[in-house]
Amino acid sequence: MTSDVWLPIRADEIEGLPDPSDSGLSYRFWDGGPDFPADPADCAFYAVPYMKGMEIAVRPLAAMTSVRVVQTLSAGIDHVEPGLDSLPSGVRLCNAKGVHEASTAELTLALILASLRGLPGFVRGQDKEEWRAGFYPALADKSVLIVGYGSIGAAIEDRLAPFECARVARVARSARTTERGEVRALADLPALLPEADIVILSTPLTEQTKGLANAGFLARMKDGALLVNVARGPVVDTKALLAEVERGRITAALDVTDPEPLPAGHPLWHAPGVLISPHVGGSTSAFMPRAKRLLAGQLTRFAAGEPVRNVVFTTE
Repeated sequence: MTSDVWLPIRADEIEGLPDPSDSGLSYRFWDGGPDFPADPADCAFYAVPYMKGMEIAVRPLAAMTSVRVVQTLSAGIDHVEPGLDSLPSGVRLCNAKGVHEASTAELTLALILASLRGLPGFVRGQDKEEWRAGFYPALADKSVLIVGYGSIGAAIEDRLAPFECARVARVARSARTTERGEVRALADLPALLPEADIVILSTPLTEQTKGLANAGFLARMKDGALLVNVARGPVVDTKALLAEVERGRITAALDVTDPEPLPAGHPLWHAPGVLISPHVGGSTSAFMPRAKRLLAGQLTRFAAGEPVRNVVFTTE
C-alpha cells in the first residue's frame, strides 16, 4: 500500500528523498494550482505551497482524511491554522525551522543598516545626481531589543555580534537562559522598550502577539528609536505606527505590513522615516537548498516510522 506525499517542489529535484519502491511513498507535485494532483483523501504527508497565501494553503485540508503530517516551508504557521480544525486527530504540524534563519537575519541587518545610514536617501540622491553628504547614526554603540527570541531571533543576534552594539536584550513568550544570556518574558517589555535604540520584532503571529506593537508599545519606545518588523504585519498596529512616524518621533523598517501586500495609495508608502521591503525575508537563493534538505530529512524519518522534527502543534 502506498501513501501519497504532496510536494510543492518536484520530487526529482529533491536529493535524498526515500525511494518510492522501498518506502511506499508516492510523490505528487502540487504548488497551489487549480487542480489537485490526486485525491486529497489519499495524502499522508502534505508540504504546503510556499508563499501562496492562506486560501491555497488550507484548500485541500478538509478533504485530507488520511493526512498524518502537515509541513510548512515557512517559519510561521498562521496561514494554515484556520484549516487545522478540519483535520483528524493526531496530525503533526511542522514548521520550517532551519530554512529561513540565515536569510531573515541577513535582511534584518540590511534594514537596520540601510535605515540608520540613510541608504534610501542616497539612492534618491543618486537618481537626482545629488551628493547627500552628512553625519549619520551607526549601529555601533546602540542598544538593541529582540522581541521574539526563537531560532530567527538568535540568528539575528549572531549577526549583530560583530557590530559592537552596546547591549542586546532578548524577549520571548517565557523567560529562560541561553548561551548568549538571559531571555526576558513578554511581561517585561514595558521596562525594556524605553532603553532600546532599535527594537526588532521576530515573533510568530499568535493571539498573544497580534497587535503587540500597539499605541502603548510604540509610545514606550525612546525618541529617535528604530522599529524593525521581520515577523508578520499584524504584529504591529499600522494606525498607531503611522501616528508615531508621521510626527517624526520614531522610524521604522518593515519587511511585512498590515495590510499585505501594501496597496497603492496607502499612507505607509510615503510615511517619513519608513523603509519597506516586500516580505522577502526568506525569499533568497538560500531558501531552496534548505527547503529541499528539510523535506528530504522529514520524509526519510516519516518513511522509517521515526518522529518528524519541528512539530509545533498536534491536532486533537
